[in-house]
Amino acid sequence: MDFDPRVTQFIYDNPQGVLTTYRRNGKAQMSIVTVRPHDRGVAVSIAEDRIKFKNLLRNLDCSILISAADWWSGFIVVDGSAEMIWSGNAEQEELRLARSDVYSATTPRRAENWDEYDRIVDSDRRVALVIRPQHMYGTFFNPRWNPGVPGRQ
Repeated sequence: MDFDPRVTQFIYDNPQGVLTTYRRNGKAQMSIVTVRPHDRGVAVSIAEDRIKFKNLLRNLDCSILISAADWWSGFIVVDGSAEMIWSGNAEQEELRLARSDVYSATTPRRAENWDEYDRIVDSDRRVALVIRPQHMYGTFFNPRWNPGVPGRQ
């Protein structure tokens, strides 16, 4: 599913989100994350030692709510499937490139020393996560709230 350019811009303008994954017992587990649009969906950087990662290893189904900064000016929910590049499924160079693509884009900081940056994200065991959208909804798609945007997807 390709994003309408207005959806992409909304995500760029509102990089805060809530990621929902599912525990072993089926209950939702939510985490605040930083997001960015990606050519295959919505990108998030997580770490291998977090519950959300462990949940995604068991069940790739997930959702992410992306909200306007004031929480009231619109939101988008992307339901989809996780695609993860991490130390357990990627060669070191592929992982390094995926991490820098996702992690550096989801933070306003930029590395002055890329070798040091790579050492830090490697020690943090960062995972490049892309949520591949299957369905989207939210007030962003409501013409009453946001005239001229595409309808529900």
